[in-house]
Amino acid sequence: MFKKFLLCITVLFSLNAQAAEPKVDLKDPYKMVRTVSDNTFARITKDQPLIAKDKEHLRVIVQEELMPYIDYKYAALRVLGNHVSKVRAIEDKEEKAKAIKELQRFIDVFQKYLIATYAGVFTQYTNQSVEFAPPQPFKGQDVVVVKTKIVEAGKPDIRIDFKVREDRSGDWGAYDMIAEGISLLDAKQSELQGILRQHGLDYVSDLLEQKSQLPVQFRGDGGDE
Repeated sequence: MFKKFLLCITVLFSLNAQAAEPKVDLKDPYKMVRTVSDNTFARITKDQPLIAKDKEHLRVIVQEELMPYIDYKYAALRVLGNHVSKVRAIEDKEEKAKAIKELQRFIDVFQKYLIATYAGVFTQYTNQSVEFAPPQPFKGQDVVVVKTKIVEAGKPDIRIDFKVREDRSGDWGAYDMIAEGISLLDAKQSELQGILRQHGLDYVSDLLEQKSQLPVQFRGDGGDE
């Protein structure tokens, strides 16, 4: 399921290429999504000789072109759900400091995991196209949904709600995607919650770190193994 979501999000950020690489407008969520999609695909096209020699180069592209506009810190905390509230409620200073250190490690590992997974999905990009719904007024809102539709000949359209949030500085970053009514973050949270309760956060971080270090390749829809 998670890989299907990532294939959708990869398409969203890899379409409508332009010859030049325009600056990303972080103050407008709709322009941000469109421009990042342009820049990412342009970079993939330009770097095809490097990718052909070594698929690991896709990590570089994801790190430089995509991740600056993914609010992975917020997404990571959302995935952990009420575990974050439990950490905040810890009164013992030493215990709380240890728990916060574990949280920070998870956030760092989650970023690496996303980079590796996006890189793997980019190996499957073919010739899909995307249609963006018209921008809507967003002043005074801190969360905006960018509605899109992925279109591929011979296959049903995939409807996507792409969620972006405004941070305290007024910049917008993507943090979740809802594909046909199912949230990427909710799906990942459901996958990890049982492991988190049984083994703890460090174990979950170890698990994701191991997966992030695997060679770049698409691993299909049968989970993250």
